[in-house]
Amino acid sequence: MTDRVTVVGGGLAGTEAAWQLAERGYGVDLYEMRPRQTTGAHVSDRLAELVCSNSLGSKLSDRASGLLQTEIRMLRSLLLDCAEKAAVPAGGALAVDREVFAQLVTEAITTHPHIHVIREEMTSIPSGPAVIATGPLTSSALASDIARITGQDYLYFYDAIAPIVTADSIDMS
Repeated sequence: MTDRVTVVGGGLAGTEAAWQLAERGYGVDLYEMRPRQTTGAHVSDRLAELVCSNSLGSKLSDRASGLLQTEIRMLRSLLLDCAEKAAVPAGGALAVDREVFAQLVTEAITTHPHIHVIREEMTSIPSGPAVIATGPLTSSALASDIARITGQDYLYFYDAIAPIVTADSIDMS
């Protein structure tokens, strides 16, 4: 068994993966290309920067997002802990101050003794145990390597947007 894991991507999935691994005693090399290489969506160099909605959904445990929050709280999620500390009024939803949230996550990750943050672009899949958590803002070089390894001409990314279904598109028969 290895004692070191590479995590590529300093967004929500990458930072949570790095945190969970580090909390279990693994050494983590977390690669984040920003600020050396930026994206059209990011405005800071902070980890876990929210580039879309600041809402993490309903807090009610009878809703999917609320149940997920309950479950990941039990797993000691770094992101949920930071979200609760950065919460802003949003009715029954958990919404955060984006800057405070990203700063809290960045501080927790960069000060964790088992996590080494490397501010460089990863241009190919690393050898050894790795988590690739770059999402839809994957750099062209890394996307090309993923396509080469998987034998796929195109990659598909699904973002966390809610689908819009119009009534006239449903077959009610």
